[in-house]
Amino acid sequence: MPKFLIQATYTPEGAQGVLSEGASGRRAAVDQIVTELGGQVEAMYFAFGDDDIVLIVDFPDPVSMAAVSLTVKASGALHTRAIPLLTLDEIDEAARRQVAFRAPGA
Repeated sequence: MPKFLIQATYTPEGAQGVLSEGASGRRAAVDQIVTELGGQVEAMYFAFGDDDIVLIVDFPDPVSMAAVSLTVKASGALHTRAIPLLTLDEIDEAARRQVAFRAPGA
């Protein structure tokens, strides 16, 4: 199952929502949206700095991740980035594949 790192920053309105319902309320909302699409939340952490929240989630396919991303961004409560995560075996497979590439100017 594809795995994604999600980094998010709350807008002022989103932060007000966290203050009113707490971290456990947000975890329940995240669990619901992810599991409804056949995924699973592996980890969820609140953070300081550029990101307010960091998650690692599994989805059955990248389209499910895109659906969640679009829905969350449309709410206006968060700014998010989703980064696909690859296993060591997947990188080993990628390293074995032949790719015809010519560098610019070469």
